[in-house]
Amino acid sequence: RGANVTDIVVLVVAADDGFMPQTIEAMNHAKAAGVPIIVAINKMDLPDANADKVLLNMQQNNLMSEDWGGSVAAIRVSARTGMGIQDLLERILLEAEMLELKANPKRPGIAYVLESQLEQGFGPTASIVVKNGTLKVGDPILCGEFWGKVKNLTDYRGQRIKSAGPGTPVKVAGLSGVPEAGTKLVVCSSEHHAKELAEARAEKKREESLQSTSASGASLEALFSKMESDKKQSLCVVLKADVNGSCEAIVESFKKLPSDKITINVIHAGVGAITENDVLLAASSHGIVVGFHVRVNPGVNTLAKKENVEIRLYSIIYELIEDITDALTGRLAPEKRERELGVAKILQIFELSKGPKVCGCVVEKGVVKVGAKARVFRRGELIFNGEVRSLRRFHDDVREVKQGLECGIKLDNFADFDVNDIIQIYDIELKKATL
Repeated sequence: RGANVTDIVVLVVAADDGFMPQTIEAMNHAKAAGVPIIVAINKMDLPDANADKVLLNMQQNNLMSEDWGGSVAAIRVSARTGMGIQDLLERILLEAEMLELKANPKRPGIAYVLESQLEQGFGPTASIVVKNGTLKVGDPILCGEFWGKVKNLTDYRGQRIKSAGPGTPVKVAGLSGVPEAGTKLVVCSSEHHAKELAEARAEKKREESLQSTSASGASLEALFSKMESDKKQSLCVVLKADVNGSCEAIVESFKKLPSDKITINVIHAGVGAITENDVLLAASSHGIVVGFHVRVNPGVNTLAKKENVEIRLYSIIYELIEDITDALTGRLAPEKRERELGVAKILQIFELSKGPKVCGCVVEKGVVKVGAKARVFRRGELIFNGEVRSLRRFHDDVREVKQGLECGIKLDNFADFDVNDIIQIYDIELKKATL
């Protein structure tokens, strides 16, 4: 989606490394979108810099440089010293002039969503790039089946701005929901008009996605056993992640999983916490719920047990993909071997002027370590599964805290702490099952 809304792509390649797999992937996206490419050969200040190696890599990937008789500019630069940066800027302006890239900053804004998420204190936010016109604070906007009024605009430096002109990347807050990446955002004549259009689109989408099945769910192991017996050809998954980009990456990874007999059907993918509706949707489709970097709302686990729906939480994407891959190929271990490291109890919550909240805890058992996995329980219910991001003793950052000591704990992408919550610290011993 980034390439599709881009006018010119600057492909940055290290002069000492040459083309890497991610370089080729980015280049292929740009080619598929039909976007002009400028290659910036960076790190030319290093002793082992080899621009000819990059030019050879370009030719090997059907990207002929001007130095070798082609049409693609290869500009030698150094981000450290500033060498060649002016040449790169001039080439970008030349390409823009040749493409006749024009926009009218006086017209109402038109933008495209690059990323979207739910943020604490802001609600739904979308990272967008303005393609034409000017987007201003207070403008009524329409984006897919969501509408709203621009509450604030934040630039790439994190500073609040009042307006964003053509070509400007900004984060916008004020939409009624989280739009899908790639969705067009437009300024409407009024909030009432935007709301009417959004509701009509939402109703149309609901009608298209309405499902009438009413079966019950299943655990992952039981589901694959059932698939074996009655030759069920798909695994239904309800996917929830912290941002839309994670959703897209996981869904694409599911599509590429090697299995001829079983396919993964993602019946719903969204951002935010796992809710009762997610469990009910999984139950109606004989599916499971997969969460990535998200929490489980209170009461949802009880409903999941009642409906016999399994909820699996992950904080690392390759662990998620490995688990599902193992399941599809019949190699999923019934249980992972977990080793409990310690247990901490939250005594007090500290609000910081900058950054997420910190919970003041006492280590009741064992040890708490930075980087260890952590589960948060509230009144016996699991509400979050992630990692320990940092630990503090008084004013010092520490790597671990032992039993009987107090400390401040920050968890990865979780700040919804409450006094008396229990944090279980553990690690996983990976024991692969053999066929």
